[in-house]
Amino acid sequence: MDEAWYRLGMLLTFIAGFWEGAAALFFRLFTGKEPSVMIAVDYLPSPWCYIGAVAVMAVTFGVVAVLDAGHKKALARQGAKSRGVA
Repeated sequence: MDEAWYRLGMLLTFIAGFWEGAAALFFRLFTGKEPSVMIAVDYLPSPWCYIGAVAVMAVTFGVVAVLDAGHKKALARQGAKSRGVA
């Protein structure tokens, strides 16, 4: 996979994780907005919505870490190709 795909994957994963994690907590704690499809974790009852948001953030950071490792390997492969090393 090209390194740009890893960057795109990390960006999309981070945006989705932030929105369903930190933004959901912010909307739940500091605004009076009703739950919506865009912030699905807020449909959970009170203690579970916080646990769900934290779990979403943890999974997001895990997926971004895996994608970052792949991104670094892709950069190393591209560097090796440009230097003529097979």
